[in-house]
Amino acid sequence: MAKFNMDPKKCPMPEQEPAVRARNFLEVAQGYTDEMAINEAKRCLNCKKAPCVEGCPVNVRIPEFIAKVAEGDFMAAYEIITSTNALPALSGRVCPQESQCEARCSRGVKGEPVAIGRLERFVADWYMKNVNKMPEKKESNGIKVAVVGSGPAGLTCASDLAEKGYAVTVFEALHTAGGVLVYGIPEFRLPKAIVANEVDKLAAKGVEVMTNMVIGKVLTIDELFEMGYKAVFVGSGAGLPMFMKIEGEALKGVFSANEYLTRTNLMKAYLEESDTPIIQSKAVAVVGGGNVAMDSARCAIRLGAEHVYIVYRRGEAEMPARAEEVHHAKEEGIEFKTLCNPTKIIGDENGRVVGIECIRMELGEPDASGRRRPIEVPGSEFVLDVDTVIMALGTNPNPLIRSTTPGLETNRKGGLIVDENEMTTRDGVFAGGDAVTGAATVILAMGAGKKGAAAIDAYLKK
Repeated sequence: MAKFNMDPKKCPMPEQEPAVRARNFLEVAQGYTDEMAINEAKRCLNCKKAPCVEGCPVNVRIPEFIAKVAEGDFMAAYEIITSTNALPALSGRVCPQESQCEARCSRGVKGEPVAIGRLERFVADWYMKNVNKMPEKKESNGIKVAVVGSGPAGLTCASDLAEKGYAVTVFEALHTAGGVLVYGIPEFRLPKAIVANEVDKLAAKGVEVMTNMVIGKVLTIDELFEMGYKAVFVGSGAGLPMFMKIEGEALKGVFSANEYLTRTNLMKAYLEESDTPIIQSKAVAVVGGGNVAMDSARCAIRLGAEHVYIVYRRGEAEMPARAEEVHHAKEEGIEFKTLCNPTKIIGDENGRVVGIECIRMELGEPDASGRRRPIEVPGSEFVLDVDTVIMALGTNPNPLIRSTTPGLETNRKGGLIVDENEMTTRDGVFAGGDAVTGAATVILAMGAGKKGAAAIDAYLKK
């Protein structure tokens, strides 16, 4: 077999058929076989400067691990990945590789880039299936560190600190650890057994995970210091949903995407025995164009809705959602109403949603975000007959921690202000991920957790 595979296209990812997957919550992408992975890995040119690594927020040694995959040495590939990335099974599935590592891939100049994300996922899945050895607990240095939140930032920070010997406790507000990985991202994109396995690895490292601990209510940051914690990392995410402030948002049948996804993903509302039911919708309008909007729409179709609409005020080219998610949503029968903006949600005499009024838009000059500004087209109003509206407009950090911690400063959107070392305006309190930036990607949160752990280590060794 040739040393290099010069096929200009990636090895296709095996997937469930759209008509089948649109009615179940099983994972859509089925993963590469050993042969597929080896063949795709041989497309890598092993560039000396490795521009792909520069595009990775956690600096995975990409050419090195791919070279091992090409040799069939999957164990060595796993060890290389996990030297910088503690959660490869997660990032391999939900990381926007197309705008990060794969965007820098040299093979992408005259064809498709190497399928770096798919190979990362393959290696992580191979390890979980064939080895899955729990890590050993490092000798403790006796120094206690608290991590608030068990999402990607918190899990990464806790893992790195445990590797350095710190006595880490993770405080999670919900009853299950995993943060947005369990309540926000659907099972068909990220199976929850994978998240649970990563939490088990934390426990094996000696990390204590305490659930149902709403920091700011059950305990404050100040009380954590009083309990002997020498530093605190806040990775509490961005769970405060945004609304449009239009007429009808208080009607029955209007959800924030956070609530809809939490009921579906964390509370398993799609199961008959679920303690947290969800409305049985016939027609659903999802307002927004990001990954959360796609997740909400794809959940709605699986929950039995006959019609699901994505309502987005810009064009498809301006959508922030991953191209893969848009593609999958279309395959599953979701209808896209782009260049449309809601103006009112219509209710009946019982206060239930019966429709959403929208106005058509056209694109003008670019705004501060660099995207062309949507402008209303006068007289173009129309009504979509729906019984459910899901607002997927983004989220901001919850003000609870800020409001109960004197000295913590935030920006105008509620994100904690940090310096170059992830330190907040309170000594010993660090923060990263969505709690700082507002809603962003899993891999950026992981990068922030990694940076936070290194900063805490340096701070405590002063």
